[in-house]
Amino acid sequence: MHKQKTVLITAGASGIGLAIAKAFLADGAQVHICDICETAIANVARDYPHITTTVADVAQIDQVDRLYRDINELYGRLNILVNNVGVAGPTAALEDIDPHDWQRTLDTDLNSLFYVSRQAVPLLKAARGCMLNMASNAALFGFPLRSPYVAAKWAMIGLTKTWAMELGPFGVRVNALCPGSVNGPRIDSVIAKDAEQRGLSEAAIRDVYLRQNSLRVFVEAEDIAKTVIFLCSKAGRHISGQAIPLDGHTEGLSNWLD
Repeated sequence: MHKQKTVLITAGASGIGLAIAKAFLADGAQVHICDICETAIANVARDYPHITTTVADVAQIDQVDRLYRDINELYGRLNILVNNVGVAGPTAALEDIDPHDWQRTLDTDLNSLFYVSRQAVPLLKAARGCMLNMASNAALFGFPLRSPYVAAKWAMIGLTKTWAMELGPFGVRVNALCPGSVNGPRIDSVIAKDAEQRGLSEAAIRDVYLRQNSLRVFVEAEDIAKTVIFLCSKAGRHISGQAIPLDGHTEGLSNWLD
């Protein structure tokens, strides 16, 4: 019987995903990541040779099939799935959202969750493992100008609770983590788009984002990684079906600037 856990992390070659991969590697797990970016995958293969990889766009069913062929050939099992892939989507008023941008956001943030998770289920049942879905505190509040992203993340919470009910009798736990704004290039891009949309400076928008939580902080990727490790560990064995904020206590995502 294998004692070493096998972990799959989508969008694992940079940012939050890579921080989670490194944390699991340090915890002694066998880590497999997938990512759409070939350059980022090559960098991980070079810098972390013990992490195995697949180049895949998990919004495409055939590429998810290829991902699981790799998992089965390399390990033949899966203890932990971290659904981390996601895009910010457009920043625009409802009437200005291009339907193609809407669809692309849902394909990446929601459909991929289904494609990856459905194939993980038999393996997770066999291992009595766990699934961690990377949601957002936008899944707990409204978020003006971010309709596609919010739609996907709210749906993720509903699926997390539903799948926890379905899979709990098989010993499989399912949770969602809901970070606030996370330091890094992604939130910088979101702030830049928001500032352009509103005709304000990026510094003004950043200040609003910081004032949305009681601690006046942005989360670090390493904070998220440590929380994921806890939720997927024996210490978190009775936690399932939960949407857990990690956001410095968000007081609201209302349109404070209007």
